[in-house]
Amino acid sequence: MTEERKPLEERKTLIDVRNLKKYFQVGKGLTLKAVDDVSFYIREGETLGLVGESGCGKSTVGRTIIGLYAATDGEVIFDGMNVNQLNQKQRKDFTRKAQMIFQDPYASLNPRMTVTDIIGEGIDIHGLYSGKERQKRIYELLELVGLSREHASRFPHEFSGGQRQRIGVARALAIEPKFIVCDEPISALDVSIQAQVVNLLEDLQENLGLTYLFIAHDLSMVKHISDRIAVMYLGAIVETAPSHELYENPLHPYTQALLSAVPIPDPTVEKAKKRIILEGEVPSPINTPPGCKFQARCRYAQPICKEETPKLKEIKPHHFIACHMVK
Repeated sequence: MTEERKPLEERKTLIDVRNLKKYFQVGKGLTLKAVDDVSFYIREGETLGLVGESGCGKSTVGRTIIGLYAATDGEVIFDGMNVNQLNQKQRKDFTRKAQMIFQDPYASLNPRMTVTDIIGEGIDIHGLYSGKERQKRIYELLELVGLSREHASRFPHEFSGGQRQRIGVARALAIEPKFIVCDEPISALDVSIQAQVVNLLEDLQENLGLTYLFIAHDLSMVKHISDRIAVMYLGAIVETAPSHELYENPLHPYTQALLSAVPIPDPTVEKAKKRIILEGEVPSPINTPPGCKFQARCRYAQPICKEETPKLKEIKPHHFIACHMVK
């Protein structure tokens, strides 16, 4: 049985993030803890959804894994290699296997380059194709993401937002990666286009055996595309579980509050639903409180929550939570 056809639980781990930290110096003696001791894994062919409020550090996690930011501490193990200890040749090989789709499809595309040059840039850097084979490969990629070869000679401003994101997907696929960080790839798109892009990503995963870290704040869409979900709050993971388990049985108070805000299509059920309103403001990542990061807004907080930082613990098979109050 091939790795792609095995049940997820039996597949090998492709990405193993261990105690990852990313701090930024923002002033004299001031440190912003954007990512603070984050650990998770992603198996081959799996999609891990990473969710949380804006500013919680989701995108910073993705950019640090991919190497756009240098990690302050911790390890990123990709296919058995420590990404933080690669030499120049190994780093180039890693950048071919791990790619990123960015949130803003316009800002991430060079406005002075044609689609051919944008998609072909990675192909040229890694010396994969040349001449007619290079152009043929670009046409194949355009058709793979739902565009046509006539689009190859155009510039980014000539496309809609959804089309530009498809170009971004084609660019990421150009060098045949194994792992893609999808950094809120649908948040800048119209609602009518979002489902098309998500369906495209799912089809590509099925056909090419891709592995995704899918970063988003749209919980409904994350549930649709993800095998497992990790919930992030103020630079830390507070809960991880299989997608269906997290939605049916959220355990962390923050996860419960997030899910209570997801609209339900049935008006009767939506009206009867109890919304959990979080009191207070999100603490500053420059001056995080001691103990649990969520304790200032948690309705169940006890003295231990202000003194001791909870560790992720397995409550039931594959369901982890960082909370003193959940046993």
